[in-house]
Amino acid sequence: MDLYQLEYFLEAARQRSFTRAAAKLNLAQAALSEQMRKLEAGLGARLFNRGRRETTLTPAGETLRTHAEALLAQALATRRAVGDQVALRGGRLAVGAIPSVSACLLPAAVAAFRRKHPQVELALLEGTSEAVAQWVETGRIELGVVQLPAPGDAFQVTPLLDESFVLLVPKKHPLARRRLPRLSELAKEAFVFYKGRARDVAQAACRAAGFEPRTACESGELETIRSLVAADLGIALLPELAARDAVPGCAVVRLGGAPVRRSVALLQRKGQELSPGAQSFRRLLIGEAAA
Repeated sequence: MDLYQLEYFLEAARQRSFTRAAAKLNLAQAALSEQMRKLEAGLGARLFNRGRRETTLTPAGETLRTHAEALLAQALATRRAVGDQVALRGGRLAVGAIPSVSACLLPAAVAAFRRKHPQVELALLEGTSEAVAQWVETGRIELGVVQLPAPGDAFQVTPLLDESFVLLVPKKHPLARRRLPRLSELAKEAFVFYKGRARDVAQAACRAAGFEPRTACESGELETIRSLVAADLGIALLPELAARDAVPGCAVVRLGGAPVRRSVALLQRKGQELSPGAQSFRRLLIGEAAA
């Protein structure tokens, strides 16, 4: 049973005549009759009472008419929805990112996307690199921004940025007046750690510098980290992106010696064709990261 057969069927039911229905559909009457015979054979039921002057529906035909009208209405709605998404007049796009990117890099890309495609619903999810990668792999989101390495080989990876870590310290802290202090000089400091892979990189760097960092507290919320540092509860070793904006009560200090670095990338599933909305957002985000 094809949609065009249902369209032919409904026209024949409306016209109560194969001759008139064929004329409306610009078909030969024989072609319309043949399609109706195929439809009846496929359904295993007679749909029409064929008379000399008028063709009427059988009980089975009346049942089909109700369902055919609903099916064709749904098909039309589906075509329109797909057309709207292709033309970016509607649809939904889900994107995920680690917190530092969500707070510091995504806002400009999101604002540009909303200006360009105001009718597309944009859903933003925030989580660890592992969680974001899992959401991409399972199809919950189309695009995800993570700190490398990406877990597994199920992804197409597009590098976005490579950045150094910096110190965020209270403004009155002696380090705020230091130029390029080395990480090895910070063994006696208390640290406020940013949960996730950023914390793992920071802790590994401290150990490589010869000491086990003392944890004052940790949080997965960037604003909480900034507030704790401003309150003089410790210093934070953060990706530069997370310390890009001015933070009241804090100073950003660049480290001397071997740099502590991380790479951030955009993930999508291998072999998956991105929706038009995802393609547009991808271009905007790559442009924002390069700016």
